Amino acid sequence: MGEFIKVEIDLAKFAGEEETANWVQVCPVNIFTIEANQPVVVKENEDECTLCMLCVEAFPTGAVTIHRLYEQ
Repeated sequence: MGEFIKVEIDLAKFAGEEETANWVQVCPVNIFTIEANQPVVVKENEDECTLCMLCVEAFPTGAVTIHRLYEQ
């Protein structure tokens, strides 16, 4: 888990393999990968998240949640 950022995926929001593969590629800092045909968070990359929100915008509402673990 990241020290500054935690990314959660709701697998129930994903329709299929092709959709998942396209979504994983949206992240510019490789936070996501595919394992067993499902998107997963690469835990060691979580803190690389730039909060660009491309993943949140790319897929259905609630599929990805990004938590800042620090105060602004």
